[in-house]
Amino acid sequence: MTLQNRVSPDGKLHAVAARGMLMGNRGGRFHRDDRTLGKRRHVSRRWIACLCDFRGRHRSVWGQSYTELFFLDEVTALSSGHRPCFECRRADAKHFQALFPFPPGVAPSANAMDMQLDCERRDGVLKRVHQMNAASLPDGTCFRAGSEIFALRNGHALRWTHTGYAATTVATETKIEALTPPSIIEVLRRGFAPRWHNSAASLTPPPR
Repeated sequence: MTLQNRVSPDGKLHAVAARGMLMGNRGGRFHRDDRTLGKRRHVSRRWIACLCDFRGRHRSVWGQSYTELFFLDEVTALSSGHRPCFECRRADAKHFQALFPFPPGVAPSANAMDMQLDCERRDGVLKRVHQMNAASLPDGTCFRAGSEIFALRNGHALRWTHTGYAATTVATETKIEALTPPSIIEVLRRGFAPRWHNSAASLTPPPR
């Protein structure tokens, strides 16, 4: 049985066999006893992205614990609104937090990040999109064009698929529908380097 646990950049969950580079969760368990989903897609604001292999731990996926989710890569996880985990990815999480655009007067914390991201990633049950100028967006930003999703890398738009990235000739319009939450876009702009699926490397030339 292929579980509906693969996350796309728009935050939706799909039944896809391939597992991807990272796993994560949305604050706890929301799958049913028969390992299917109802209407719920999260438990709390704490959406995190974790390592698939950490200290030799083994999990029964969609057992009695939280609902495990999987991402093609970190670009996908960030676009869907997940941040690095402070347990298994502590160095990445601390770097991410140091670059996070907290409002004036807000003390840096995981809870503060989660509250801000929750406002930016969801519009009720739907993914919130943000109209932005394509030329101002950093590498690692995902956007939607028509029915397809793309990620920016070294000035090129790569078409996202569940198994990797594909070359494309899509034009990035002046205004695009960015899927990546604005606060995470700012973290990327400030220098956070997300983990890309290895299919992306051969599709774009290195930055000059």
